[in-house]
Amino acid sequence: MPEWLQAGGWGLLAGSALLLGAAVGWFARVPQRVIASIMAFGAGVLLSAVSFELIEEAHEQGGLLPTALGAAGGAVAYTLANVALARHGARHRKRSGDQQPSEREQPGSGSAIAVGALLDGVPESVVIGASLLGGGAVSLVTVVAVFLSNVPEGLSSAAGMRQAGRNRRYVFLLWAGIALISGAAALLGNTLLGGAPPEALAAITALAAGAILAMITDTMVPEAFENAHLLVGLITVAGFLTAFALSHA
Repeated sequence: MPEWLQAGGWGLLAGSALLLGAAVGWFARVPQRVIASIMAFGAGVLLSAVSFELIEEAHEQGGLLPTALGAAGGAVAYTLANVALARHGARHRKRSGDQQPSEREQPGSGSAIAVGALLDGVPESVVIGASLLGGGAVSLVTVVAVFLSNVPEGLSSAAGMRQAGRNRRYVFLLWAGIALISGAAALLGNTLLGGAPPEALAAITALAAGAILAMITDTMVPEAFENAHLLVGLITVAGFLTAFALSHA
């Protein structure tokens, strides 16, 4: 199978967890404390993947300076985009309660939430595709980490969309579309970055890592802490250790 096709398939697999989580969040009345606990676990998984897969790999490829500049650039770019989207109603896109505004309360918020979901998912998919460059095997830890973290993201966001009065067709078309775009982003990450020098690959991997780290603290941790704050630390560490064990298996 061509490398680019493998990249798209792995990206699609990881992105499909968003649709799975959305189905659970929409059709099942999951208690908010349970949603928050799952979100905390997913945050821990991603934190581990950022630390031991993305940042470490970037450092080995290009050294400290490209890694630091890439991570800082990714965090700044994500934060600026997130601030702009928050002004249009996407600030609470991963919240499962009544924090999300409806279209009546804030026109255009549905579109902002959709763009915000793309902003959250694309960096993860790009690094999945890039991990296959040079004929190497895909980083299964990264794929598993993204998959495990995408389930609570889709679950929490879909529950919040239901609370905000958005219809089922909108919710499932949104997450299905983002799953497909995740596959396309992984494919593009593989095809466009082929032949790039190690320093450039390191900076791009670190850029994605910085964006993911900013996303975790901006959108996942608030949901986890508000409804499971007495246990959130333990659950996050459990997710972190799970991904750490996978990366050293």
